[in-house]
Order: sequence, then structure tokens, then C-alpha cells
Amino acid sequence: MALARLGRISGRIVYLGIFIGISALAWSGIEGDRGLAALERAQSDRVALEAELARLTAERRAAGNRVRRPQSDYLDLDLLDERARAVLGYVRPDEVVIRPVAR
Repeated sequence: MALARLGRISGRIVYLGIFIGISALAWSGIEGDRGLAALERAQSDRVALEAELARLTAERRAAGNRVRRPQSDYLDLDLLDERARAVLGYVRPDEVVIRPVAR
């Protein structure tokens, strides 16, 4: 009788251990480092990083164009003249400058 009772208790302990093990594996599969939640976070990070990559690529192209323009084989004199006038405030002697008056 005591042996049968011990068998039932140990059987329940084994089932409880199996249940806890399966529950731990299921939790790890959902919330663990490589689970479904981590996969969702990685996918959202990927979307954000792809958007940043596109922005940085466009910025790099624009910077490349600004660097390439002043080179001697591709010197745009009109652009150079325009930038010198805007930055340095140069005016030719035969030009008339009209400045707006603040009210």
C-alpha cells in the first residue's frame, strides 16, 4: 500500500517535472534571447536601420557631388562664382546691389 502510494507520488513528480520542462522550453521559445519576441525586435531594428542606411547613402551622394564639383576637371565656374559671392559677399564693380530695408 505504501509502495503504491509512493509510486503515485513519484509519477506525479515526474509528470510535474516534464510539465515544468516543457513550459520552460515554450517560454524560452517565445520570450528568450532567440525567441519570437527577439525576432520581432530584430525585424523592427532592421527596418529602422535600412531607413537610416538610405538616408546616409543619399547624404553621402550629395557630399560626393559637392566634393567633385570644385575639382579642376569638372570645375563649374558659374557655381564657384555664385558661392564666392554668397559666402564672401563679393560684388563686381559694374553691378548694382539692392538690399531690403528692415521695417
